[in-house]
Amino acid sequence: MKKLHLLGFGFIVLIGIGIFRLIAADDSLTTGVRYEYATIRWAGKENTHIVRRGGEVEFIGHELRKAQKPDRTDDRAYYMNLAMNGLAKEGYEFAGMTNDEIVMKRRIVDR
Repeated sequence: MKKLHLLGFGFIVLIGIGIFRLIAADDSLTTGVRYEYATIRWAGKENTHIVRRGGEVEFIGHELRKAQKPDRTDDRAYYMNLAMNGLAKEGYEFAGMTNDEIVMKRRIVDR
């Protein structure tokens, strides 16, 4: 009888440890995770700029001038899409937008 109680107790302890490890694994995925944001601001092809972390502003008109915009294509939609794809190559993803701005974010993992 004592062996049966001891075996049952051991089984419960193992289940408890397993559940604790599952919960701890979930916490480890979110611990130390932060995001940095970049805002693309449409101000015409020449003055469109990206506001990055720490207030750094990067004017991207010189990059946008290199692209051949197809005929009958909206300037704003075309060039903002180019800017978004450029930031996506750096690991950013869409976070939100207004009429003249697109906000992108990327995950920063503290180690």
